[in-house]
Amino acid sequence: MSIYDFKVKDIEGKEISMSKYKDKVLLIVNVASKCGFTSQYEGLEKLHAKYKDEDFMVLGFPSNQFANQEPGTNEEIKEFCTLTFGVKFDMFSKIDVNGDNEHPLYTHLKKEASGILGTESIKWNFTKFLIDKKGNVIERYGSTTKPLEIEPKIKELL
Repeated sequence: MSIYDFKVKDIEGKEISMSKYKDKVLLIVNVASKCGFTSQYEGLEKLHAKYKDEDFMVLGFPSNQFANQEPGTNEEIKEFCTLTFGVKFDMFSKIDVNGDNEHPLYTHLKKEASGILGTESIKWNFTKFLIDKKGNVIERYGSTTKPLEIEPKIKELL
């Protein structure tokens, strides 16, 4: 199974296939608007703007599973990201990244790249998964890893 086998809903609620992102390097991130790491939107957008023409994309998946830090509707999330950080990368409908209702894409990502000490669960907002052009999960980065710190690895995969 690959990430391309999954379907997701964009921030507008429209179902799309992850196969749309074939042959692109991806950085998949669970995001939140009211988190200590929310400023990472700025770095994510910088990476997106710099490498979007080189087959790189950031995919943002809002989640409200960590201290209620993403309480808004999809529309409110989209407006916040656009107005506050000028986000132009693809954003998706709010999902669960852990637990009984976690999105199957995240079940797959966590299985492919476990966290610290082999744990699978996402520990906090802004956990990042780097995916190569063939859909392989290359690496998982925790919340404290700033987006621009991943840039050398992104360049390597492009």
